[in-house]
Amino acid sequence: MSGKKAHQAVSIKNKKAGFEYELIDTYTAGMVLTGTEIKSIRESKASLADTYCTFINGELWVRNMHIAQYFYGSYNNHAAKRDRKLLLTAKELRKLAQDSKVPGFTIIPTRLFINEKGLAKLVVALAKGKRQYDKRESIKENEDKREMARAFKI
Repeated sequence: MSGKKAHQAVSIKNKKAGFEYELIDTYTAGMVLTGTEIKSIRESKASLADTYCTFINGELWVRNMHIAQYFYGSYNNHAAKRDRKLLLTAKELRKLAQDSKVPGFTIIPTRLFINEKGLAKLVVALAKGKRQYDKRESIKENEDKREMARAFKI
């Protein structure tokens, strides 16, 4: 290695997002984090279950995201479920704000990862909630794909 730290591949996914919502458009956002939060994320101690994004004073914030307290954090440790600011360009923020005002649309985090520079990034998606029959249809499609894969393996 030439003086740079090798980063372990961290990729935390919101598995329910693809099932509960139809993902329309995705954006990769930076996050404003404290020192102990990034250390916990590098240890993959974060969860995107039940998280959502909301606009507060024209800025996009992720709410209800759990990042476990860092083991060696002492009194400097962070609150596990605090609101965290997301960093997007002004153009992307305007487009997301406009699209999320339409009834039935929401902004949800789908993936949290560490990029090649060692920065935490959050992939957020403009999503529309699926109806019950849409969920049944996607389950059937997944089962059909599994059956096809089994048939071709034989």
